[in-house]
Amino acid sequence: MSFRFPGTTALLTLLTACGYPQVEVTTRGDQFALTGIIDETTLETIQEAVQSTPGISTISLQNVPGSANDAASLYALTRYIRAENLETIVPSDGIVASGGTDMALMGRRHVIEPGACVGVHSWAAGVFGLAVDTGADLPRDAPEHQLYLKFYDSIGINRDFYWFTLEVAGPDEVHWMTPAEINRFELSDVPVPTDGETVEQRNERCFGRLTL
Repeated sequence: MSFRFPGTTALLTLLTACGYPQVEVTTRGDQFALTGIIDETTLETIQEAVQSTPGISTISLQNVPGSANDAASLYALTRYIRAENLETIVPSDGIVASGGTDMALMGRRHVIEPGACVGVHSWAAGVFGLAVDTGADLPRDAPEHQLYLKFYDSIGINRDFYWFTLEVAGPDEVHWMTPAEINRFELSDVPVPTDGETVEQRNERCFGRLTL
């Protein structure tokens, strides 16, 4: 199983062995607000919300700090979100990281609002939270990369973004993207205006939002 949410190795072990907060969907005005960790149950949760509240076409990722079991969730979620013409937004007070960042890119239209926290790092794969492989340690032609490379191809995101995520931070770390980086990889259909925030300020602000 692959797991992608930032934290220490001990925290990853605890979350994987003892459970983690799965995605919950609440209705806020004309949007579905998501919180929790993405896994193979997330698709059904979103389907139920869409079916019970027709007319809402925007998924707001309020606090989605990671994912578990990417093989079971990436493509299924993408196919459904695209088929339903759903839009994805990371609001100005929202936070996504790891697999949550990938979900933010699944919408037919995907927007990252100014002030949103967007975290990336290398993935890790293992059993019971114990890492066996990490993406950054594998050669670029390793077959383990194909799950993610094909995913980015399917949603029109340049493969350079994938290699960036592996190189910028290890599995137990997180890099909070700057507006310039978000725009460089065209992660938002509406460009994010630049700001004068320092690395230290961004880390303090975004780590302060990070909850599991």
